[in-house]
Amino acid sequence: MSRHGEKIRGVALSQGGAARSSVAASWSRSLLVHGLDPDTAPKPERLDHAARQQASDRMGRLAAIASGAMDRLFAAVGESGCSVILTDASGVIVERRGKPGDDAAFQHWGLWTGADWSEAREGTNGIGTCVVEQRPVVIHRDQHFYASNTAMSCMGAPIFDHEGEFAGVLDISSCRADLASAFVTLLADSVTEAAGRIEAENFQHAFAKSRIVMAGAAHNGPMLLALDQDDLVIGATRRARKTWSLSPENFANPRPARDILGDGAETPDLAAAERAEIRRALAHTQGNASRAARALGISRATFYRRMAQLGLR
Repeated sequence: MSRHGEKIRGVALSQGGAARSSVAASWSRSLLVHGLDPDTAPKPERLDHAARQQASDRMGRLAAIASGAMDRLFAAVGESGCSVILTDASGVIVERRGKPGDDAAFQHWGLWTGADWSEAREGTNGIGTCVVEQRPVVIHRDQHFYASNTAMSCMGAPIFDHEGEFAGVLDISSCRADLASAFVTLLADSVTEAAGRIEAENFQHAFAKSRIVMAGAAHNGPMLLALDQDDLVIGATRRARKTWSLSPENFANPRPARDILGDGAETPDLAAAERAEIRRALAHTQGNASRAARALGISRATFYRRMAQLGLR
C-alpha cells in the first residue's frame, strides 16, 4: 500500500506528470486539488433513504429507463463477480445490481446505494473520473487513487439527458482479482453501449410526438435529431449537438433539418416540397387519387393538374 502511495505521489508531483495520461491527470487532481492521501481512504458514508430517493427523483424518467437497462446488463455480467451501478450527476449511487454472494465485498468498498463516489471524495475511480471527464472511463486495479481500492476494476460510461446535459454514470465494477484486461475491455464496451441505449430511449420518450432521425454513426453516443411536422430540428442528443455545433439558440429558433444535415440543396424548393406532399398522399391512400385529393383539401381535377405540372404520373 505504501508503494502504491509513493507511485501516485511520484507521478502527480513530477514535472508534466499530469500530462502523461488521463489517469495521471486524475491522480494529480486527487492529490493536489482535492488534497486526498492515497494511503488513507475515508470511512464510507451513505445518504439516508430520503436523500437517496431525492437524488433518484431528480433524475426523473431517466432513472426509470436506466433500471430496465441495468437488469439486462446485470443478467449478462453478474455471474462474473460484477456489480452494475447507476449514479446521479454528482457521483452518488442511486441504484445498483449485484449477486448476494458479492455484496459483502462491495459493501466493504463502499460501492452501495447512497455512497458518494465523486473524485473529490474517492480520488481516481471509474465513477468519479467519468463525472469529471464526461466520457467512458476504465480504471483497472492499481490505477485507482486509494490503495484500498486497487482490488477493483471499474468501467464507467456517461449518460446525457434529452437536452444534452450530463445526467449520471452507468458503471460496472468487478471484485474479481483475476479479471483479464481483455475482459475489462469487453465490459467497458458493454457498459458504454448500455449507456447509449438509455440515452436514446430517454430522448425518444422526451420527443414522443416528434419524428426521430438517426443522423449518423454513433460511436460515442446516439446521433439522434427530433424533427417537428415541418422538419425543423427541435431536439438533439449530446453527440449530435457536438457534431453539428448546435447550441440552445438553435432550438429556440429551430432550423430545417436539411440545413444541419447538409443534403446539398442550396435553396428551398417549393415544387419539390409539393411533389413530396403529393407522393406521400398517394402512398397513404395506396394510389387512390380521389382520396389523396380529399386528404389534401383540393379537387380531383386540381390534383391531376398539379401532378402533371410536377411531372408525376
